[in-house]
Amino acid sequence: MDLMPLYLSIKLAIVSTIILIVLSAPLAYLLVYFRFRGKSFLEALLNLPMVLPPTVLGFYLLVVMGPKGALGRLWEAITASPLVFTFAGIVFASIVYSFPFAIQPMKTAFEKIDRRLLESSYVLGLSPLATFFKVIVPNALGGVAASAILVFVHTMGEFGVILMVGGSIPGETRVASIAIYEAVEALNYREAGIMCLILVPISYVFLLIINRLTRSNLYGS
Repeated sequence: MDLMPLYLSIKLAIVSTIILIVLSAPLAYLLVYFRFRGKSFLEALLNLPMVLPPTVLGFYLLVVMGPKGALGRLWEAITASPLVFTFAGIVFASIVYSFPFAIQPMKTAFEKIDRRLLESSYVLGLSPLATFFKVIVPNALGGVAASAILVFVHTMGEFGVILMVGGSIPGETRVASIAIYEAVEALNYREAGIMCLILVPISYVFLLIINRLTRSNLYGS
């Protein structure tokens, strides 16, 4: 049995999770603690991938990332290689698709932090950036961890967006969800069943961890 699709799914999930946590944490901080014009429009834009059908999102990403798209042309100018139908392409698509799942748990965790802690940090002369790293993040580690796990699990199960942007190139973009679909199409139920058998307990364990983190945040235990 070819385990490369499972390896690619795990690799994609790890890379996407790391990038999303780095991007989402300051954005969540901005959305929770600062007021600015267009804030509601920015939040709606960030959450749009949650309500769009994956094929619709995948189509627009394909247009933007393609050889004639702005992002595709920029990427090709920098790297001399196309963005679509590559591992880098499916990483970018995963980041866009999973953004709401990264930012929402962080926002919830940040909103629960006692505002007096922030006021004290400002009185002590800490800048907003220093407050973020020394006050916000340490007091919201459960939310950050829940966000990371949710993104990881969500990325492991991605199908429509990945198929639209990456296709099914063995060793490059053929992740586990696509491999399962193709195995079922080929009536190879044994291979599809084995991959599902591996993915189900992984997802279940991660969901248990999220539930535990959520309960700890709610009840402080």
